[in-house]
Amino acid sequence: MNRLASESSPYLLQHKDNPVDWWPWTPEAFAAARERDLPVLLSVGYSTCHWCHVMAHESFEDEVTAAQMNEHFVCIKVDREERPDVDAVYMAATQAMTGQGGWPMTVFLTPEGEPFYAGTYFPPQDGYGLPSFRRLMASVANAWHNDRAKLTGNARALTDHVREASRPRPSQGDLPADFLQEAPHKLRSVFDADLGGFGGAPKFPAPTLLEFLLTRPEGRDMALHTLKRMAAGGIYDQLGGGFHRYSVDERWLVPHFEKMLYDNAQLTRVLLQAYQHTGDEDFARLARETLTYLEREMLSPTGGFYSAQDADTPTDHGGVEGLTFTWTPAEIQEVLGEEASLIERVYGVTEQGNFLDPHRREYGSRNVLHRPAPLDRLAQDLGEDPSTLHARVEQVRARLLEAREQRTQPGTDDKILTSWNGLALAAFADAARVLGEPRYLEMARRNVEFVTRELRLPDGTLRHTFKDGQARVEGLLEDHALYGLGLVALFQAGGDLSHLEWAQELWTVVRRDFWNEEAGVFHSTGGQAETLLSRQVQGFDSAVLSDNAAAALLALWMHRYFADQEAEAIARRTVQSFRTDMQAAPSGFGGLWRAAAFLQAPHTEVAILGTAPERAALERVAARFALPFTALAFTEPGGRLPVLEERGGGGTAYVCVNHACQLPTQDPVELEKQLEGLPSA
Repeated sequence: MNRLASESSPYLLQHKDNPVDWWPWTPEAFAAARERDLPVLLSVGYSTCHWCHVMAHESFEDEVTAAQMNEHFVCIKVDREERPDVDAVYMAATQAMTGQGGWPMTVFLTPEGEPFYAGTYFPPQDGYGLPSFRRLMASVANAWHNDRAKLTGNARALTDHVREASRPRPSQGDLPADFLQEAPHKLRSVFDADLGGFGGAPKFPAPTLLEFLLTRPEGRDMALHTLKRMAAGGIYDQLGGGFHRYSVDERWLVPHFEKMLYDNAQLTRVLLQAYQHTGDEDFARLARETLTYLEREMLSPTGGFYSAQDADTPTDHGGVEGLTFTWTPAEIQEVLGEEASLIERVYGVTEQGNFLDPHRREYGSRNVLHRPAPLDRLAQDLGEDPSTLHARVEQVRARLLEAREQRTQPGTDDKILTSWNGLALAAFADAARVLGEPRYLEMARRNVEFVTRELRLPDGTLRHTFKDGQARVEGLLEDHALYGLGLVALFQAGGDLSHLEWAQELWTVVRRDFWNEEAGVFHSTGGQAETLLSRQVQGFDSAVLSDNAAAALLALWMHRYFADQEAEAIARRTVQSFRTDMQAAPSGFGGLWRAAAFLQAPHTEVAILGTAPERAALERVAARFALPFTALAFTEPGGRLPVLEERGGGGTAYVCVNHACQLPTQDPVELEKQLEGLPSA
């Protein structure tokens, strides 16, 4: 075993038996590089990354390659999910040098941590337009010993570029009057009106963008159509619920099979809002199935949620992507017998298969299950009652899932990240409110108990990660902002004012430790976090709501609930600072577009006050309406919130717009009329 054996990250532990003399990211590793006068080979990945596994099998497990690494470099392995701050800095360098990024990320550094060469995956032999990993290392080692002045010059230049690129820019003035209309208009030009999504393959779910579009009447159709096409494709797990990472094709058919907590948490909230807008029970079903998946496979006994599940199924021949999830007709026949022909039609199963990647043909022509046609249409073709067919399919689906669970399963990355748990907290809280299912509320409250117990420090800050009974890594902006947003959603669902007050405490940390007053942006790191080459400023969403978007949205909730004028001003400056980037690439800034929409939205409040039984009928009415920017307060009367002041209970609803209130009502029909009259955007 190497030094990674004492780490807790599942990704680092995957490499503990490599013949590579790996170091974790520590000051001691860089001290060793200085002492040995060697460059650092930094390898960054994560536990469910398919090509990370490939490079590990091809190179890091190979004795000859490892010997070359150990002789010429000090080798450091980093889990990007555990250290997103390290990943962000060196990803910026990789993108600057190569024009693209991804994982595994391979970066060569000076002993001072300055990057001078970077790339992603390198094969064991020359190919894919890339040098072999051994040839690359030989060239770098030769240059280090024989042309070091050039390398150190490159390192200084690249480091200066990373620092300059991450330097905050001043706010860019007031937003144009038509600012919010720009994004849907530009997105329409790249929208796939047939298949849904934006652009071609590969297609990503983009939940933050879909959530923004649902708030805009002129963009809502794009979000709803995309959700329907995704739900019919293989990117959605038709048997077990939940979404895979992305689709390798433009049809949402063949996914990259890893499953991430952040995708499923964010998409659940989008599905719930789609259900509120349309009343379409399919969206509610998809949300429930996704939450069932998270509860079944991603919930720890402690109440925290695990991070991810692998794309690859372990076999004697190494990991094979998708083997657990795909089917041949013979396998379906073995499980279902006479029902096999029906289910093959429901899920588009054919003899030739639809999962024909050349690397996997030794496993036969396999099928990714999908829904080529709606069940109601299939029932019509079969001359069968739709409700009867739905019941048959549901029974067969359960049998197939049971059989699938007997297969070898992909690995689970069981570290718990505070930020991603904030996303899950919000998803379960929203589901409890929208679907009226108390079990979801209890799961959300259990998560809060876990984070309070294990990740909340006495000074009010949060740790970033938890594994094997230990909280590790100082908290980042994403932890405080995303968990704060989850607490806001929990207050809206459960009415416990202490949850909103904790969100306010986290906002205080965000404002104190991460806000740059001069530039008008939030830094991703602050407080006690390690000092790296630069402090990154992130507005682009990638797969998760960006740091600055999350912080701006939390600030706006503080304004709506606590009349915090400074918080509103900070949110406005944040959006203004990213205005040019948002206009240039609207698809990458869904979170900040949502913050911009929040800023423009009327100041609306809906308070339903009284005991839980007194509120129940009114809450069921409110649950049917999408109110993304409304201060909801379903609780007992009293308390220091402006929305609660001087208002009686007894099961009374108060609906206000821009500080003008309609007549209080205890009548569900009247409340429905009042909510229907609220501004839609």
